[in-house]
Amino acid sequence: MAAASVTSPWLLRKAFQALAFSQPLHTNKHLSFYGNLCSFPFQYPLRSSGLCHISQVIKGDNDVLLKGVGDKSAIEEVKHILDTARRAATRREVFHTDFLTPPVLKESMIVLQKLADVKAVAQGGYPQAERCRLSIGHSEVLTNDPNVVAAINISGNFSFQPCSHGDFLGAILGKGIAREKLGDIILQGEKGAHVLIVPELVDFLMSTLDKVANVSVSCTQIPLLALEYEPPRTQSFKTIEASLRVDALASAGFKISRSKLVDLISNGDVRVNWATVTKNGTTLKTGDIISVSGKGRLKIGEINSTKKGKFSVELIRYL
Repeated sequence: MAAASVTSPWLLRKAFQALAFSQPLHTNKHLSFYGNLCSFPFQYPLRSSGLCHISQVIKGDNDVLLKGVGDKSAIEEVKHILDTARRAATRREVFHTDFLTPPVLKESMIVLQKLADVKAVAQGGYPQAERCRLSIGHSEVLTNDPNVVAAINISGNFSFQPCSHGDFLGAILGKGIAREKLGDIILQGEKGAHVLIVPELVDFLMSTLDKVANVSVSCTQIPLLALEYEPPRTQSFKTIEASLRVDALASAGFKISRSKLVDLISNGDVRVNWATVTKNGTTLKTGDIISVSGKGRLKIGEINSTKKGKFSVELIRYL
């Protein structure tokens, strides 16, 4: 009886694993699979901390890993990615997500860093990319350079009708392409825009997209090295505030009244690190990024305490 009591939990764990990994692979809108192995020209590798092995994770362990997700709106997507890491570790294959938003990418990378037997690499096509695809697999199989991100140049005469990011995005989505299949859109002024996209939709987009707003366009695939982008232009200044609340710092950063900022928060127009803010009193820290619809983006720089108990905050405004 003593022996049975010792081995029973082990047998239950193995039985669970056998059941979990015998199920067919279910795809969802966030995940796709390629058989080739991978690393990238622009890499952001994760260092495994060795805290646990994903192939041994059961439901309780899974919940513990997800408990550390700071952005609760990202939990479901991070859960899908954690399931993908389990399959990658068990099958010793490489899986690629679709393009992830910055909050989901950030939270996924934090969770995957806790795993000892998988590695993840992100690529958005160029160093400053916000939307990236995440590739997950054993470190020894992340060795080749697959084409997981493609670039398309959309050209036309935009001299008399400049088009915004939203115009290009709307035109592409209007062709039935899901948002998660698209990465960043890099505006090129009067020349048009560069669009990052999953490779399997390149031919479809080039053959169907002929207009952006009322401007006739043509599409050609270009190599990632041909992407034209500039480091973001910024302007830094300092403010003295009594608190580090989002309504105080955003009001100072965007030069709008506190009451107006509160109204924008109530309308869901204010985001911190790409997650919608619902409380005026949300506290910010160095490195946080605030974005306000129609106003732009702001980064929190160095924070110091003053002799009078207030905060001297560096605000970095993206122009």
